[in-house]
Amino acid sequence: MNNSKGILYIVATPIGNLQDITQRALTVFSEVDLIAAEDTRHSGLLLSHYGIKKPFFALHDYNEQQKADLLVEKLQQGLRIALISDAGTPLISDPGFHVVRKCRKADIQVIPLPGACAAITALCASGIASDRFCFEGFLPAKSKARRDKLANLANEDRTLIFYESTHRILDCLADIELELGAERYVVLAREITKTWETIHGDQVGALRQWLEEEPNRTKGEMVLIIEGKPKVEEETFSPQAVKTLQLISQELPLKKAAAMVAEIYGYKKNALYQFGLEQGY
Repeated sequence: MNNSKGILYIVATPIGNLQDITQRALTVFSEVDLIAAEDTRHSGLLLSHYGIKKPFFALHDYNEQQKADLLVEKLQQGLRIALISDAGTPLISDPGFHVVRKCRKADIQVIPLPGACAAITALCASGIASDRFCFEGFLPAKSKARRDKLANLANEDRTLIFYESTHRILDCLADIELELGAERYVVLAREITKTWETIHGDQVGALRQWLEEEPNRTKGEMVLIIEGKPKVEEETFSPQAVKTLQLISQELPLKKAAAMVAEIYGYKKNALYQFGLEQGY
């Protein structure tokens, strides 16, 4: 590591409650030469609250690829820079990726400071399995693309985490219901750490109805935590049932044969039908 170069600090900031800032973040803010912020006006209010005055550098989705080289130049000159987003952890559905990637390639030290992240905060309070999960950011805005994305995730058995906007939440839940089924359990975490924080879980069809009952429930910053697809235990069939299915399927279509054998032996016809397909009957 070249010690003559500067340092890029990745600093998480509060997602609502200003008390969630870390002491380490405040120390870094007081020591750096420059703060790269998604919205300098918004971040200015945060720093002003803690009596910190530092020059800002605007870095957002629309200019990051063009401005990344300039930031790297400043770091190579020895400047210490803090990268922040409007709220939460930078790069998590926020700008910063191109800057960090270029810093790594240029052998510039990157130091991450942990802190608030809406996705993780919501997951912890959801009551849904947190040992295995995947964060998918925002779903597509258009229904066709959103449904295609959800269809690709329909068999995912890990917990799914999405961000969603207030004006799309009802349409999003409707598409989740269509692609994942009305029984899939979903937790909506709204306005996390803020005054109107709400965490409510239900089967997706019921959750959508709950939101429709009160328009204010659809307002604010939202995180959706979706339970992964339950693992279905494979059903085992008796040798007699297997032999019967094999014989009858030689005379009848497999679907009809599976229905007959299921009725005789007390199995689920769809499970028998799938078994027959796998066996090539």
